[in-house]
Amino acid sequence: MSTVTKVIEVSAASPTSIEDAVQGGLKKVAHSVKNICGAWINETKVITSADGTITEWRVNMRVSFIVE
Repeated sequence: MSTVTKVIEVSAASPTSIEDAVQGGLKKVAHSVKNICGAWINETKVITSADGTITEWRVNMRVSFIVE
C-alpha cells in the first residue's frame, strides 16, 4: 500500500524566538492532526517597537502529515 501525505499551511508567533514560534505552532497543530512528519518555513517576519526592538517573531510554515 502506498503512503499519502497531506500538507497544510500554518502561521505561528512567539515573543521569544523563531524556534519557539515553530515549536508552538507544531504543538498546536498536533492537538488536531496525527502523524506529523515535517515542516517547511516559508516566511519569517518580525514585529518591532518604534525603536527597532523585536517584540514578536512570526513564521508561516507548511506542515506535512501522513494520512491514515
